[in-house]
Amino acid sequence: MKKAMLLTLAAILLLAVFAAGCAKNEPAAPTTGPSAAPAPAPTQAPAARTFTVGFDAEFPPFGFVAEDGSYDGFDLAVAQEVCKRLGWTFKAQPINWDAKDSELASGNIDCIWNGFTIQGRENDYAWTPSYYDSSIVVVVKADSSIQTLADLAGKNVIVQAASSGLAALDDNPELTATFGELLECADYNSAFMELGMGSVDAVVADVGVASYNTRGKESEYRTLGEAVSVETYGVGFLKGSDELAAQVWDTMISVAADGTMATLADKYVPFGLVKENVTLIPQG
Repeated sequence: MKKAMLLTLAAILLLAVFAAGCAKNEPAAPTTGPSAAPAPAPTQAPAARTFTVGFDAEFPPFGFVAEDGSYDGFDLAVAQEVCKRLGWTFKAQPINWDAKDSELASGNIDCIWNGFTIQGRENDYAWTPSYYDSSIVVVVKADSSIQTLADLAGKNVIVQAASSGLAALDDNPELTATFGELLECADYNSAFMELGMGSVDAVVADVGVASYNTRGKESEYRTLGEAVSVETYGVGFLKGSDELAAQVWDTMISVAADGTMATLADKYVPFGLVKENVTLIPQG
């Protein structure tokens, strides 16, 4: 009897061990397929990037070096606001204007944003639409006999190298051919110094640059009423970067729509910005 009971208990224990082993070896719940529990959606971090703006540090009011040594200007201020709204890190990168294309092609900058004229370059870059109308004007000394473009015949005229002013003169060879001499300089500060010293008779520049350099000096300089040309500014990107250009432009529209662009423009009027020329700002 005892032997039979022992055999029975042994059989029961053996079955319990076998059942436990089977339980441990059951396959895990599927992680994929219809019966799988849904995985939590990954958290999407906003697309972050450093946005590097190439600009001419000698081109006020759009880009210049402030008194404290920082980089300043209307275009840089708008670019910084665009970056803020897109969650990008803004970087202002001063460049040699003659090397702007190589800077863009090498990836050292993401765009050229600094009073950059569209006309004549339409097919060279991916552009935003224009945001600023800029006439190319002529500045002379207040007591000069020059009153019209025709009066520039035989006169010495100076312009910044690789600038929109030079491009406008190149597009008007009949006018340029009448000059006594057309001189190029590295920046407009030098050009107006030459005019002040009487070394040249006239400076050809964007209306904003002309306004900045003559503000408060109306007794010394005047701007001719006849413009060399009327041009518009846009933001230029490497060809093929249409999506990036559109993203920046859409954000610029929002900056204008809530009044921020007008506020930024007011800050740079004392530096020569013509607020009425900013086409994104509603007039009236």
